[in-house]
This record gives sequence, C-alpha cells and structure tokens, in this order.
Amino acid sequence: MTQKNEIKIFDEKLVRTIWDDEQEIWYFSVVDVVEVLTDSPRPRKYWNALKTKLNKEGSQLSQNIGQLKILANDGKKYWTDVADTEQLFRLIQSIHSPKAEPFKLWLSEIASDRIDELHDPEQSINRAMYQYKKLGYSDSWINQRLKSIEIRNELTEEWKLRGMKEGQQFATLTDIITETWAGKTTKAYKKLKGLKKENLRDNMTNTELILNMLAEASTKDISAVVKPETFDENKKVAIKGGNVAKVALLELEANTGKKVVTALNAKSIHSLNKNREELELE
Repeated sequence: MTQKNEIKIFDEKLVRTIWDDEQEIWYFSVVDVVEVLTDSPRPRKYWNALKTKLNKEGSQLSQNIGQLKILANDGKKYWTDVADTEQLFRLIQSIHSPKAEPFKLWLSEIASDRIDELHDPEQSINRAMYQYKKLGYSDSWINQRLKSIEIRNELTEEWKLRGMKEGQQFATLTDIITETWAGKTTKAYKKLKGLKKENLRDNMTNTELILNMLAEASTKDISAVVKPETFDENKKVAIKGGNVAKVALLELEANTGKKVVTALNAKSIHSLNKNREELELE
C-alpha cells in the first residue's frame, strides 16, 4: 500500500487522513472524527465506549475498522483506528450530532475532489489556497506556506535518498533543525504558541516561516553535497542547515531589537490583522 498522510479541515478542526494510492481510498482517523462530531474533550474515551456499545448490539462495524500508522503531534506515527468513507457514513449514524449532515457532505466532497486532483494536480494547490484563505490567512502568508510545503517535500525526499526512515528519524532530524535555529524543540515551540493538535507551521508568523524554510532548504542543499550515509551523519547536516537560519535570525534580532520566535499563533495573528484592517477603514 502506498500511503500519504494528510490533514483535512472541517469546521476549523483538523482531521488526520491517509490516501491509499493503490486502492484509491481515503482513510480517516476515527478519534479525530469523533472529536469533530461530539466536541468531546476526551474523544478517545468516547470512541472506546461507543465501540463497546456497538459490540454489545451485535454490530460488525467496530470489528471491521482497521488500524494504520498516522502522524501524531510529536512527529511520530502511531497505530490508530481508521475508517474509510463508507464505514464513516455508517458510524455517523451511531453518533447523534447536529454536525452529522454537514460532515457527510464534507466527506462526499473530499472523495470527489481527490478524483479531480488526480487528473489535474493544480487543483490541489488551488484548494489549499482556498482553505487557508477561508481560515483567515493573508495572501502573502499563504504563498510562503505553499512554498514551505514544497521545500519540506524536497527535504524529505533527500532524507529518503540517504536512507532515512519516516517517523522517528524524520521527527528527530526535524527537531534538530528547529532547535538549532529557533532555540526550541518542536514540542517546546508548540507549547510556546499554545498549540495541541494544530500544525506548527500553520501557526508561524511570516518571518518564522521564512527562517524555517531557510533552515530546511539549507539542510537539503548541504545533504546533497555531503551525502551523509548514517543517521548520525544526517544529524550533523541538520545542525549545519539549522545554523544557516540561526545566523539570519540573530542578525535580524540585532537590527530590529525584536524576538523572532514568539507566542503568536494563527488565532492571534488573524486577530491582529483584523484590528489593523478595521483601523484602516476608520
């Protein structure tokens, strides 16, 4: 199975998904879907209770739901209950939620959109721009974010070429790059911004995003020249790449007197932008 982890957004909440290229099927994290539909603070506990209830009723649904490795907040992949679109439609019937019908429509649109994107990849870019715009991001930030995705993909392809594995090794190397230039591990960086399941890059300012891009692009370029053969050698390259961005960060902070890495997240950034727009209109 050729799998691709992706994040989808419904009602401003994240739903982790996996696209299976061979079967051309979407798989969705059941816990994420439960959280979206119920707003439960403990969606995993809710899902476990629902599974027990379904089993007692003689339903085969919970037994047919499988598990796949899905990326978690810590950058690692864990075995997680997943369901395809058909299974989710059946599962939603067991969850009394006012969001049920909108969510069903959303599922149908995702399935249709994927087919369109396979025939015209540019549509996926346009759709990503639309989603970010809908969430309140500025055009300049969106352009930077899309570029950062391209740079990240180039880096991960370089890591694969050097024999690095997705999951723990990717997460460790990413942590090294981030801590080197930003002075914080990915976990600490997210904590500073008050994030939980949210994507860190989606909550960076323009400047933070640019420096992170510089760090990852530099790591990829250095790796292509050095050609590291072991995990330890790749770690050293990650430090060198992160240092390129760190030099730029220190130079910028020295000239502005302002810290680059801040607690600002998407919500606070959008609020500031909105206030500026309102002031300009007055």
